[in-house]
Amino acid sequence: MTKSLRERAESATQKVHSILGVSPDDHSKEVADAIEQTIINALLEERHRCADVAFKCCGGDKDKAHQISEEIRRVNTALMANLSALR
Repeated sequence: MTKSLRERAESATQKVHSILGVSPDDHSKEVADAIEQTIINALLEERHRCADVAFKCCGGDKDKAHQISEEIRRVNTALMANLSALR
């Protein structure tokens, strides 16, 4: 089963606490929130980069380039809406 971003963030938080040798009760939520937000930001930046690359690669076919980049941006918007609903 695929892990959610939150599960990944919480797992990373446990690893950070273990490495630092601190109690898991010390700011676990804040650390997990920061890790989760970093993952989300990275995903969004990559989606934008992919849309830009798709647009540049299809330079000869502007309609196709526009369709691809718009689809990537549409998926990006849906991702943000779904992630926001989970909070």
